Amino acid sequence: MKTPLLLMTTAALLSACAVGPDYRRPDVAAPGAFKEAPKADAGWFPAAPADALDRGAWWQLFNDAELNTLMPQVEVSNQNVAAAVAAYRQAQALVREQRAALFPRVSADGNANRSGGGASQGIRNSVQASVGASWAPDLWGRLGRTVEGAQASAQASDADLAAARQSAQGELATNYFSLRDADNELVLVRGSVEAYERALQITTNRYTAGIAPRTDVLQAQTTLANARADLVTLTAQRAQLEHAIAVLIGKAPAEFSLAATWWSMTVPAVPLSMPSELLQRRPDIASAERAVAQANAQIGVRRSAYFPSLTLSGSVGNAGSRVADLFGASTSLWSLGLSVAQTIFDAGATRARVEQAEAGRDAAVARYRQTVLTAFQAVENQLSTTRSLAEQADLRRAASEAADLTEQQLLNRYKAGQVSYTEVVTAQASALSARRTLSQLAANRQASAIALIQAMGGGWHETKDQGDAAGS
Repeated sequence: MKTPLLLMTTAALLSACAVGPDYRRPDVAAPGAFKEAPKADAGWFPAAPADALDRGAWWQLFNDAELNTLMPQVEVSNQNVAAAVAAYRQAQALVREQRAALFPRVSADGNANRSGGGASQGIRNSVQASVGASWAPDLWGRLGRTVEGAQASAQASDADLAAARQSAQGELATNYFSLRDADNELVLVRGSVEAYERALQITTNRYTAGIAPRTDVLQAQTTLANARADLVTLTAQRAQLEHAIAVLIGKAPAEFSLAATWWSMTVPAVPLSMPSELLQRRPDIASAERAVAQANAQIGVRRSAYFPSLTLSGSVGNAGSRVADLFGASTSLWSLGLSVAQTIFDAGATRARVEQAEAGRDAAVARYRQTVLTAFQAVENQLSTTRSLAEQADLRRAASEAADLTEQQLLNRYKAGQVSYTEVVTAQASALSARRTLSQLAANRQASAIALIQAMGGGWHETKDQGDAAGS
């Protein structure tokens, strides 16, 4: 019995050796600061604490009670998120399956036979029961590297889940504020329709009195009809946005509706992280980095084929002609076995597999670095957009106020017979366009804030296990 015990001890010690390179997170060049980050005296991007982002409920920065009610339903009911959750559970189960291969496999076996021949042979009974075990010790770390790769894959699935969740949340918030912008524009256009109806009455009265041409009436009718058509278009757009929100929270459009309400636009001060923090904040970066770890582990798995594999087996049991014999020491059976296998010649197939794994690791590193660069670009783009929209706000507001004043003054002058109605129509169109542009700018500023939060990774951080596994 000493020889098998010695073999098992030796195998256990050898299993601590793992072929293949240990994983190190690929280096990436991260700038010290974002190029488009606001300067201290910029004024368009006030400082703000990052507490909301750290908690993950980044949408609470917008202070909208309805949005706060809708957002948790994405986690529960959105089918894309549900699919990502299932994929993560599947990856976790694969880790457990791969880890189980590190341990011995124990099985039990039993059989009973009754046989007979001619009259001279009689009937014979035989029963047998045994318990066996087999173990393929991980001499060269193949199984360990396989588990390592499965763990990295599970962590990548976790990051993919976070990315799917964030994508759905961002789309919900963007659609929600677009719907509120449609509500606001509907109020503006309805107000303009009422004003155009009064203007049509004025032109009709002046035409009836013989002091205005019929073209004034036709122009007023045209302006009114176009505004009513805009109402129809806006109503359809709002309905489509409502349908999109319903699907995002896992409901059929027929089962969901959002009442129109006054929209109090809030553009939050989004806390800005450092470029280096993006490597932990963005789930797509984390997923790409974990894919590198998985590919790196495959190199060790492939290299282990250069070394022999060892399998230890053993069994103990009893046999006899009666069930009672199974409990007798005289009928006990046992066996111990050792098998070793080694490929002698495979025409370079093993080397080719190793090179495939190394190339796969290099490709994963390239994708990881490209993902990081794309993330930096996304943040810079959103910072630039945020600044531009903030600078436009006062200018668009001033333009709208001036257009409203021009519309009113020209309408008064038309009543006094001082200008043609064409000037009034032009002023009305300009005023309505300026009001709607101002409303759309508010929605665009909120959409830009959402996009910036998403570009910075929202409220997601890599898990401690991922950070530990990544190494230095």
